[in-house]
Amino acid sequence: MGTTVKTIELIGNSPKSWEDAAQNALDEANKTIEDIRGVEIESQTANVEDGQIERYKTTLHVAFELQGR
Repeated sequence: MGTTVKTIELIGNSPKSWEDAAQNALDEANKTIEDIRGVEIESQTANVEDGQIERYKTTLHVAFELQGR
């Protein structure tokens, strides 16, 4: 029998970097989702204040296996 994978879209944020924003989103997902298999970065954006990046945002798709019951 084949494996079915579901993806969800998450937006992580961080004051440090886009990579940290992605990891923050993955850390939160990992608390409630089992069998995460991969991520795909969709986009990277940032909030700017006074000409400086204030907050990095990374939109990612998280893929995980659906569990049969």
